[in-house]
Amino acid sequence: MAAPVISDDPLYQLLREGKVAVFNEKIAAGETVDLTGCDFRHLNLQGLDARGLDFSNSYFRQTDLRGVDFTECKSLEGASIHAAKISGTYFPSELDAEEIRLSLEHGTRLRYRR
Repeated sequence: MAAPVISDDPLYQLLREGKVAVFNEKIAAGETVDLTGCDFRHLNLQGLDARGLDFSNSYFRQTDLRGVDFTECKSLEGASIHAAKISGTYFPSELDAEEIRLSLEHGTRLRYRR
């Protein structure tokens, strides 16, 4: 597995700068971004509209994900949420609670049940 990427993509950079509302507006307006394998460590992503986004193999260590709804994202497979804040976060139904707990507590990569 490759190290998490800090992309030069302007939309990804909005998230790194804490401009989640601006990011959401640009995505809603039809702009696209590749977030696979990205580094989200220590960011505050509260309010993120994750619908249609692909977070495969991304790294969310100590990220504030409180209230984010990932149920309609393309994928979280291979992502790690070690020590993230996840109160009120919705995860895809393909992820078992135990899988989420293992990633949260030990940093394992999320695996979808088939």
